[in-house]
Amino acid sequence: MEKFLERQYFMKLVGFDLNVIEAGTTEGWLTLTQEHQQQTGLVHGGVTATVADIVAGFAAYTVVPEDHHVVTGEIKISYFSKGKGDRLHAIGKVIKQGRKLNFCEAEVWCLDGEKRTLIAKATTTMATIFPEDISRAKN
Repeated sequence: MEKFLERQYFMKLVGFDLNVIEAGTTEGWLTLTQEHQQQTGLVHGGVTATVADIVAGFAAYTVVPEDHHVVTGEIKISYFSKGKGDRLHAIGKVIKQGRKLNFCEAEVWCLDGEKRTLIAKATTTMATIFPEDISRAKN
């Protein structure tokens, strides 16, 4: 798992820190900066979707064999409230594990001082990539 985290360049670019990785669940934090805002000063919806995708994807990674990978096959995100605050907290969980598809959910919370608000929820389908698919793609 650590080697996959090292190569998560986009996750590093946005500043997301995945700090809880357990079987079927992950959690991470993003300290919000001006770069994460849209034109009115709220968290950009793409940032919210990105952190949801990361935690759901890594939750799926925790339930596939070590030599397999996962990619997002589908993501649907619903925004419940504006993102205005200091940090985002994202939680991802595997809801149903399958051989080829893993169904996951993610919640994204915004923290503004002591106030904690659920700003979005995502449902995802994470497709399992088998070792033979990886070697075929390299050729």
